[in-house]
Amino acid sequence: MKKLLEQIIKFGFVGGVCFLIDFAISTGIFHLMNYVTSRNVATAVGGFFGFTISVVINYILSMKFVFERKEDLSRKKEFVIFVVLSLIGLGLNEVILLSCSVCYEASAALTAIFNATLWFAVSKIIATAIVMIYNFISRKIFLEKKA
Repeated sequence: MKKLLEQIIKFGFVGGVCFLIDFAISTGIFHLMNYVTSRNVATAVGGFFGFTISVVINYILSMKFVFERKEDLSRKKEFVIFVVLSLIGLGLNEVILLSCSVCYEASAALTAIFNATLWFAVSKIIATAIVMIYNFISRKIFLEKKA
């Protein structure tokens, strides 16, 4: 149990670093694109690039500091599995972000309380929390060496 707790803490730290990278890129792209295209397109593009760049960094840090590698799994196969699991996470991330965007556009109360950039930030935090739980469980199941 102690080892699992330590692993969750390391995962949280790596996830936090990658979240900051993802958040900065996503929000920056959203903010720039929001002036030249629709909010939904800006949301999708910002979310995609932030998430994708953070996945590569997350792979490197996760496999170095968080998960114990399977000895019978090549690095190439390991990376492919990591990417596939991350793409599922990306799909979940995008669905949550776009759902939040649709809710924002449909809600007079939300638009009165939040500007578009702040609502995107709130949406990104919600999406990240849900995807982080999925990522830990799926990577533990598919990538980590069994005890």
